Amino acid sequence: MKKNPQYEAIAPAPGSSLFIEELKDFNAANPASWHYHPEMEIVYVNGGSGKRHIGNHVSYYSDGDLIFIGASLPHFGFTNHLTDNKSEVVIQAREDFLGAEFFDAAEFTAVKQLLKRSKQGIVFSEKTKHRLGPKIEALLDMKPFERLINFLSLLQELAHAKDYTLLNAEHIIMETKPQDAARLDVIYSFVSDRFTQQISLSEMADKVSMTPQAFSRYFKNKTGKTFIQFVTEYRVTHACKLLAEGSLSITDVCFESGFNNFSHFNKTFKNQTGRSPSNYRNALRQIL
Repeated sequence: MKKNPQYEAIAPAPGSSLFIEELKDFNAANPASWHYHPEMEIVYVNGGSGKRHIGNHVSYYSDGDLIFIGASLPHFGFTNHLTDNKSEVVIQAREDFLGAEFFDAAEFTAVKQLLKRSKQGIVFSEKTKHRLGPKIEALLDMKPFERLINFLSLLQELAHAKDYTLLNAEHIIMETKPQDAARLDVIYSFVSDRFTQQISLSEMADKVSMTPQAFSRYFKNKTGKTFIQFVTEYRVTHACKLLAEGSLSITDVCFESGFNNFSHFNKTFKNQTGRSPSNYRNALRQIL
C-alpha cells in the first residue's frame, strides 16, 4: 500500500537551526512524493536533468537546477534513478528560525521580498546557479555558526539575483490540509507512473473514490487547471527531457511521452513551448 506523505517533519541536527543534507543515491524505498512542510527550502541539483513539480507548475530542467521553495508550498522531489545528477543538496529552515521579527530589520528588506516571492516557487537560471551552487555545497562541511552566517549571505545573494523565474501565479494559494495532500499525492504519483499510457477521467476518479464530475471540480479547484491539461503538460515536459537527451527520433519521443498521434503531439508541443519539437531540439544543441 502506498504511504500518504502529507506533512514532512524536519528536525535540524542538535546545535543547528538549519537542516541540510546531501543526497547522492536514489532510494527506491522512499521515492519522490507530493509533500509540504512549514520550512522554506533551497535545492541545488548538481548536473543531470529531470522534472520540477512545484505547486501547480510542472516543467523540465537540464544541467542541474537551483530552486527556492517557500514555506508550505507543496512539491515533489527533484531527482530519481533517471536524473543522472552528481548530487542534490537540500537546505530547509523555518522563516522565523532567528525570531519572528528578525527579517523585519532594514538590512533584510531584499531578503524579506525574496521570502515573499518564494511562496510562488523560484527557479534561478544559469548564471546564479553556477555561481551559488558551489557555495551551497560548501555549507555541508561548515560548523553550525559558520554555516548560519554563510546561509544568511546566501539568502542576500539570492535576493539580489535578477535571473529568476516565478513558477506559480501569485493568486494561486495551494491547499495544504493533510487529506488534500494525501489525495493529490495519489493523483500525481499515478500520473507520474502512467502518463505514457491513456488515463481516463473515470479511472483517475475511481483511484480517489470520487465520481468523475466531482473529481473534475475538485482537481480544478485545487490546481487551477483541468486534469487533462495537467496530464498534457506532464507529457510535454517529459518530451522536452527526451528531446534534450537526443537519443530518440522525434517520432519516438512522441509515443514515448504518451501521445498517440504525431500531428497532435507537434501542435500541442508548440502551443506549450512556443517551438516545434525539431526547433526545440535544434535550439538546445546550439546552446550546448
